[in-house]
Amino acid sequence: MKYYIIAGEASGDLHGSNLLRELRQRDPDAEFRCWGGDLMQQQGATLVKHYRDLAFMGFAEVLMNIRTILRNIRFCKEDIAAWKPDVVILVDYPGFNLRIAGFVKTLGIPVFYYISPQIWAWKESRVHKIKKMVDRMFVILPFETAFYAKYDFPVDFVGHPLLDAIKTYSGELGLKTGDDRKIIALLPGSRKQEIGTMLPVMLECATHFPQFRFVIAGAPAQTAAYYEQFTTGKNIEIVFNQTYALLSRSYAALVTSGTATLETALFNVPEVVCYKGSAVSYHIAKRLVKVKYISLVNLVMDREVVRELIQDEFNITQLVAELGKITSENGHAAMLNEYSTLREKLGGEGASRKTAERMLHYLGKNNA
Repeated sequence: MKYYIIAGEASGDLHGSNLLRELRQRDPDAEFRCWGGDLMQQQGATLVKHYRDLAFMGFAEVLMNIRTILRNIRFCKEDIAAWKPDVVILVDYPGFNLRIAGFVKTLGIPVFYYISPQIWAWKESRVHKIKKMVDRMFVILPFETAFYAKYDFPVDFVGHPLLDAIKTYSGELGLKTGDDRKIIALLPGSRKQEIGTMLPVMLECATHFPQFRFVIAGAPAQTAAYYEQFTTGKNIEIVFNQTYALLSRSYAALVTSGTATLETALFNVPEVVCYKGSAVSYHIAKRLVKVKYISLVNLVMDREVVRELIQDEFNITQLVAELGKITSENGHAAMLNEYSTLREKLGGEGASRKTAERMLHYLGKNNA
């Protein structure tokens, strides 16, 4: 069968690649064509466009790049129509993927959605479009089943794929030897807009904790030269393509909101969640977003387990205070205890396997 899969960011590339691997094991003749990244390409997919060319963050940034976005949508539609896949699999990335879903539906091609858009947070009305355009939805957060049930749209809860990605992870962290201090990981995001806002404050915080070794998780889409403008003259190390290795060795972390907040928790690393966007984007989001928290950890737990410093609260005074709390013996132990409950709520392992099996079942390949 021919599978066309679309992911627009690093996390989608990771989960998409694991899904492709499971699909190929059950469908040896599978052909994959994708919008994603290096990981999906390594699984044998023909890479049409890399996610680094698709990443625009926030309302203002989207408006500034609207022509590029519309051009990409048009090209994607043309590519799908020309390749004629047996199914199109969308991975999160709703602004782009929901536009593609409607077009694919007109071609009579099944549309599967893996990792639901966060419509429970904002733009809840999108659920009606999803019901019309998406044949099957595969969700990874436990509360999403009940959300879709309110709209009489049955979905498949498959568990969170990060449980598998982290369980099977093994790797060495490439750092200089001779420094035995405990590591504090800095995850300032993947996009330049995020990094430029978050990293300088994180680095200032580091100066207040000389007893720890601070290490930046460099984003795959950025270069070492880009980070040097922030780190020159500072004793701060950077690692690229080693985020999991870094988290596996870290004592605590400062993390920009997103999937990384959950990854950090599943590696049992106490964290402070940080976010600051442009003033325009923030005030628009504040009016539209319906959820109480921005981190997946707190959303799943339905209470504040990890401290969130958002917009004006993301400042050096607050950041130093919160990092001090989670690096204290009692604060560190308390957060690790909360993480054990988080794992239970996320469901069992095998998300990629379960998703592949159910997709093939819905496609009529029952012997897969």
